Amino acid sequence: MRRGCFALAAVSVCVAAGPAAAQQSQADKLDELSKNEQNWVMQCKNYDCNHFSESTQINTDNVKKLSPAWSFSTGVLNGHEGAPIVVDGMMYINGPFPNNVFALDLDDPNRIVWQYKPKQDPAARSVACCDVVNRGLAYYPGDGDTPALVIETLLDGHLLALDAETGEQYWKLEVMDPSVGQTLTQSPYVVKDKVIVGSSGAELGVRGVVTAFNVKTGEQEWRAYATGPDEDLLLADDFNINNPQYGQQGLGTKTWEGEAWKIGGGTNWGWYAYDPEEELFYYGSGNPAPWNETMRPGDNKWTMTIFGRDLETGKAKFGYQKTPHDEWDYAGVNVMMLSEQEIDGKKRKLLTHPDRNGILYSLDRTNGDLVRADKMDDTVNWVKHVDMESGQPVRDPEYGTRMDHRSKDICPSAMGYHNQGVDSYDPNQQLFFIGMNHLCMDWEPYMLPYRAGQFFVGANVWTYPGPKGNREEGTGSGQIKAYDAKTGEFRWEKMERFAVWGGTTATAGNLVFYGTLDGFIKARDSRNGDLLWKFKLPSGVIGHPITYMHDGTQYVGINYGVGGWPGVGLVFDLNDPSAGLGAVGAFKELANHTQMGGGFIAFSLEGESPYTKDIQTGEYQASN
Repeated sequence: MRRGCFALAAVSVCVAAGPAAAQQSQADKLDELSKNEQNWVMQCKNYDCNHFSESTQINTDNVKKLSPAWSFSTGVLNGHEGAPIVVDGMMYINGPFPNNVFALDLDDPNRIVWQYKPKQDPAARSVACCDVVNRGLAYYPGDGDTPALVIETLLDGHLLALDAETGEQYWKLEVMDPSVGQTLTQSPYVVKDKVIVGSSGAELGVRGVVTAFNVKTGEQEWRAYATGPDEDLLLADDFNINNPQYGQQGLGTKTWEGEAWKIGGGTNWGWYAYDPEEELFYYGSGNPAPWNETMRPGDNKWTMTIFGRDLETGKAKFGYQKTPHDEWDYAGVNVMMLSEQEIDGKKRKLLTHPDRNGILYSLDRTNGDLVRADKMDDTVNWVKHVDMESGQPVRDPEYGTRMDHRSKDICPSAMGYHNQGVDSYDPNQQLFFIGMNHLCMDWEPYMLPYRAGQFFVGANVWTYPGPKGNREEGTGSGQIKAYDAKTGEFRWEKMERFAVWGGTTATAGNLVFYGTLDGFIKARDSRNGDLLWKFKLPSGVIGHPITYMHDGTQYVGINYGVGGWPGVGLVFDLNDPSAGLGAVGAFKELANHTQMGGGFIAFSLEGESPYTKDIQTGEYQASN
């Protein structure tokens, strides 16, 4: 809930919005920056969110020569999700609570150009669902009136804009209220003159919302909820006109009992994509609250929904609910990847989404048509298949949940076969590279009252590796796969000791990079999955790799710092297998492979860096 906009001194300079042409110019500037391989200007790399680099200096022939070039510690030990952004020779990096921000000059990353340490309400830590993570920074390139900005969410519900050159605070907003369980962990999303941000806190009965602010002034432009009356949902008059079977007006209240929609969840803290031609942006709403389905009969629309919304008005053109009346916490906030591919002889503008429920969905992003719905793994068992006409999942009742019953061996677990990782798409090979979990669970619901600011879950969960893993050892809980959306087939797949939580990055060098919970960064041949290189990091990985060129050298880098939901047992020293919303039992073996840490490491061929090119770089120069 937004309680005010605190405009600081510099804001008054930029309140007047520029002409439409100038706004378009800035959109092009951000887009152009994303196409330059010297930059990694968005968490998802570009509007398509394909996490793909055209750089080929590092390739399958020489990747074995990758060595550490330089590193940076954030000074914080909790889980490091997301990644730094890189713009015009500068790297901007943040971390988990207290969400400190640093600017590094890539000509000499030993020198911190500026640092910003926000003051926050420490009570926010107590209502954070799953560690105190943050999924990274966003960047606005500036115009004649407004400087370039680095934008960050703070765990205590504030949205913050910093001058990218100086690190000075430009504006700061109170967007969410942690006293009722609302927090911010998402990376903000900048498009044109807007910064869009979702919310966290469905495990505390928070009603999900997405809000657009003017990036120059911080003024709110529109706000859309996931549940409630149509006017709160911002449904377009022709909402789902191409797919009325998905549902249309009035369902944000009618599919709930009484006023349960007011505490019904549907938060969104994942990743967005944007299609400039359609002027639509795409994201997924999360799980309904509470987890105990008995307490909220109905489809619970529009939780668990892929939305396509108009950027300027926020109005939803379509919404496809993947898991109506969710019984398993299959929050659908996962990454949205855009591509254009020919399917059944027809060129389609696809939105591909690996959902937590174990299904890989591909929609026609112009109208929401369901094009494909393939199981991520043959062990997915809660659903037999998805009916392509209605879009409805055909459930297997054996794996449903109900009161006074412990449902067993449900696959995937509440952590999903895919969670918050950012995956990649190689347009040359037309393959998606999916970092996955391989986790199943037992589930036993219980009743509980709603109290604002307290956890509102209503289920005990025991999580363990899926059938392909080793349940006795607690290993074999991750996979990485190459997926062809044209055919629904997997080109290759490899098992990992633990969940591949952070996602993948693909390059035109026929490589796919990713980090592992036990602390490796790895490179595989993206054509066949062969393991070509790996390096042991100081701590486990829950973030995604990036790559960029600087001064003629290609670097690959990644955050390290185990934590997040899979690491809560390690971070908070928990031992009950059902603690951490079921994560502790799933990753009981993790502490035998890694410990807490926090930072970033860059790699290059032969470890080339500013310090090897000129050993005097960064040396102290005596004044006399």
